[in-house]
Amino acid sequence: MQQRASEDLRKLVADGLVEAGLTYGSAASFSTPRRLALTIEGLTDKSPTLREERKGPRTDAPEKALEGFLRSTGLSREDLETRADKKGEVFFAVIEKPGRPAEEIVAEVVAAAIHNFPWPKSMRWGSGSLRWVRPLHSILCILHDEGGARVVDPQIADVPAGDSTAGHRFMAPARFTVSSFEDYAVKLKKAHVVLDPAERADHIRADAENAAFAQGLELVEDKGLLAEVAGLVEWPVVLMGDIGADFLDLPPEVLQTSMKEHQKFFSVRNPSSGRIEKFVTVANRETADQGATILAGNQKVLAARLSDAKFFWENDLRVARAGMGDWLESLANVTFHNKLGSQAQRISRIAALAREIAPLVGAEPDLAERAAQVAKADLASEMVYEFPELQGVMARYYAAQAGLAPEVAAATQEHYAPLGPSDDVPSAPVSVAVALADKLDTLAGFWAIDEKPTGSKDPFALRRAALGVIRLVLENDLRVSLTGNDGLLRLAADGVGARKTDNGEQSADINDLLSFIHDRLKVYLRDRGIRHDVIDASLAMPGSDDLTLLVKRAQALSDFLGTEDGTNLLQGFKRANNILTQAEEKDGVEYSYGADLKLAEGPEEKALFVALDQAEPQIRDAMQAEDFAAAMGAMAALRAPVDAFFEAVQVNADSAIIRRNRLNLLHRIRAVCSGVADLTRLEG
Repeated sequence: MQQRASEDLRKLVADGLVEAGLTYGSAASFSTPRRLALTIEGLTDKSPTLREERKGPRTDAPEKALEGFLRSTGLSREDLETRADKKGEVFFAVIEKPGRPAEEIVAEVVAAAIHNFPWPKSMRWGSGSLRWVRPLHSILCILHDEGGARVVDPQIADVPAGDSTAGHRFMAPARFTVSSFEDYAVKLKKAHVVLDPAERADHIRADAENAAFAQGLELVEDKGLLAEVAGLVEWPVVLMGDIGADFLDLPPEVLQTSMKEHQKFFSVRNPSSGRIEKFVTVANRETADQGATILAGNQKVLAARLSDAKFFWENDLRVARAGMGDWLESLANVTFHNKLGSQAQRISRIAALAREIAPLVGAEPDLAERAAQVAKADLASEMVYEFPELQGVMARYYAAQAGLAPEVAAATQEHYAPLGPSDDVPSAPVSVAVALADKLDTLAGFWAIDEKPTGSKDPFALRRAALGVIRLVLENDLRVSLTGNDGLLRLAADGVGARKTDNGEQSADINDLLSFIHDRLKVYLRDRGIRHDVIDASLAMPGSDDLTLLVKRAQALSDFLGTEDGTNLLQGFKRANNILTQAEEKDGVEYSYGADLKLAEGPEEKALFVALDQAEPQIRDAMQAEDFAAAMGAMAALRAPVDAFFEAVQVNADSAIIRRNRLNLLHRIRAVCSGVADLTRLEG
């Protein structure tokens, strides 16, 4: 809670001061396990005097109206002014609120912040009504200026306020006075308290890395653990300890997870072997024996923890070497979802789907099916029961112990990926097949039972699953259909028994699911600089269920629109489309019969005919070859003749024949350009 509390303190106090009329230059907040601190620089010494004028009732208004006005202003009748108005004489109240000293305002604001502090968890102690995360012992609140330091007492229950604080609980518990924030920070450090959590984290990391380096080892980076440990100590002292020889052969992930979860230890790795051989713990004090007693206690507790892990590992190995059958059988009794069956049933669906997907991604069907069959087996293992975050990691070890192919073992771990936007995407064909099958079964299953995400709620992580499918397809450059006869979504829907219409076709759920994936794709591409309207223009074209094709089209269109030719041609297209649409609505006909070059009158009009004759086959051939860059290049050649046409030619000519021919020419512009993307969906 420390980081959040630090930010809340800064916001509550700073905002309160500003609301009360004070201004400041800067504010910074800090936290340790025992204290929250806030420093505000450049605070004004008082709030300004405020003068407000309020218009009241007319002088001949009923007495009750005047009485109400006086109550609202806090003035008497003698304090009011009479002024001429359009409707006669009117009372005016001039209210002056004198400025208040900063000391008074600070006391009020700090008191309000403490009484209304948004702790996620808090407690009430003693006989008071104040709630705080822990019993609040003292408040140090001072205003410091050229005249020196002045104590501000926010008067919080029985908590004393003054200009003093205490140092480290054990190494420097005596109280001391301070006169400014600089004095506070310096004296705290002398009293064995590092106030800034970032400084504590840097100190821990540097000392741990140096200790590991001195022994030819390396610290396993863990930013989350570093932030947590930095919040547990005020005076970090890094100690390196040994892991018992009996435990060194445990998988490094097991050692790392057990030490992190149970003991908050950092792992130290041998870079040549990859084994975790030592640990780093962070004490909160210096000791006469340089931490020997602390290390001995930690190593004793660690040995007990790792004995449990070793017991789990050895039991699990016996099941794995026997083929993992016991685990797979037990998953028949584990419910995945009450409407989607057991984990065993889900595994069966994923295995069948992985086998069908395998040829599409270059994988051996037998290997993909086998990998899917054992990918979830470790869910029944003792190790994963103890450490759920190791699912997949342990499956890889167990698959290898079972003598399965390396591709199968790798897929048991990699099929979960990607779990987040920064995760790597598997590229091995067997892993890709199983990963797609896993995520597609999840999507199709929950769509079939109508458990779709709503608003911000997504309890089954379906958005993440859809993004996973998108990244697996795009980052492996896969050319697969989602909704075709053998499309991935259709295969997955068949597996879960999705509803079908009377003629055997699957219901609109498939199209709805495709729309959901397209929405996720828009977010994915927007983060990569492609506008939503560009994606919409590409989605409107045939083949939108081929994500790789769709993204290549959108990227080429985005690049084209970033050029001068692209911007100007879009304006020309929109002008042509607007004129044509208005004419068709007015005349009640569609001008799509083909324009005749013989009726062209000027060089600019004739040049446009020639340009369209050249661009049309080039664009068509490029699109068929899926060479979108070439198609955009051919379309760019239309920019100059389209511009020249609109500069020189009046479409709505006096001659009905000429007008009709030119409108047909505009239709041709629209048709040729629309062969690349639906440009009507583009903004600008």
